[in-house]
Amino acid sequence: MTPVPFLVSPFSPLSYDLMLFLLFPDVDLGPGMQKPQLLVPVMATPNGTLVHPAYFLLVGIPGLGPDIHFWLAFPLCFMYAMATLGNLAIVLIIRVERRLHEPMYLFLAMLSTIDLVLSSVTMPKMASLFLTGIQEIGFNVCLAQMFLIHALSAMESAVLLAMAFDRFVAICHPLRHASVLTGPTVAKIGLAALTRGFVFFFPLPFILKRLSYCQTHMVTHSFCLHQDIMKLSCSDTRVNVVYGLFIILSVMGVDSLFIGFSYILILKTVLELASQGAALKAFNTCISHLCAVLVFYVPLIGLSVVHRLGGPTSLLHVIMANIYLLLPPVVNPVVYGAKTKEIRSRVLHMFLQGGR
Repeated sequence: MTPVPFLVSPFSPLSYDLMLFLLFPDVDLGPGMQKPQLLVPVMATPNGTLVHPAYFLLVGIPGLGPDIHFWLAFPLCFMYAMATLGNLAIVLIIRVERRLHEPMYLFLAMLSTIDLVLSSVTMPKMASLFLTGIQEIGFNVCLAQMFLIHALSAMESAVLLAMAFDRFVAICHPLRHASVLTGPTVAKIGLAALTRGFVFFFPLPFILKRLSYCQTHMVTHSFCLHQDIMKLSCSDTRVNVVYGLFIILSVMGVDSLFIGFSYILILKTVLELASQGAALKAFNTCISHLCAVLVFYVPLIGLSVVHRLGGPTSLLHVIMANIYLLLPPVVNPVVYGAKTKEIRSRVLHMFLQGGR
């Protein structure tokens, strides 16, 4: 096996610590001394040698000790179980019930599928980190997790926009709803959401790989995000900053504007209805979607703002990132299950049959 080289000069003050670590890897180097970080030179560039860490270290929640992290793993596992069972139940119910094969429910099935994958990408690794205290995550594994998190978030944003368009057509142009949102059209919208999420975020791992990481490799979250990995680099990150800002504005920013515009038109149409009962009934069909939009976009916008302001990552960054990634997969099935009569009745029927 080829040994992993250390980028430490033999005349460096760290050379003595390095020899101790190589000869006795489990020895305590004492106060003020740290085990050298594994840095792998990848290739030579005009600006010097490109250096990647063998792994990153996930911090979890800064300021909390291992004991608190350990106990936090149990509610996290419960949330993962809720997210998995809830989203899986919605997908299966919509799949089985042919009367639910309508645009609104088909988009809901897409949303639940994305939430199911997103929670599986983040929560098991977080639970493992909290339970075992093992912080290491491989460099390429971290980049893969980062890509999936951002791409799936973009897909969820696109599906939320499609659901807003569905509500707009259903309320503002009810006679054209069946002809506009046909089965093939819904399938094409889903494929477009999948393609856009993949295409826009596929370059992220590659523009991160062009950077050198010769400083700390502590990721101040429980998962890998583009902004945090970028901050660990000692190279020029202007390309990453510009491209990251471009995709957040052109994907989530544009989606949120169109969703807001859709609801302005919906509200205008609802207020023009003669009957107050009809207006409340029409707007009530949007409540679940509005909750999903707020749960997704409010933490996302807040997280983007605090990251763009710069400065060291604080506890607020970490909490908002956790809310942004962990809350929607748990909350969406509960909200849609409670507010959608067809899904609620089907779930109750399943429980009643299981209890007999």
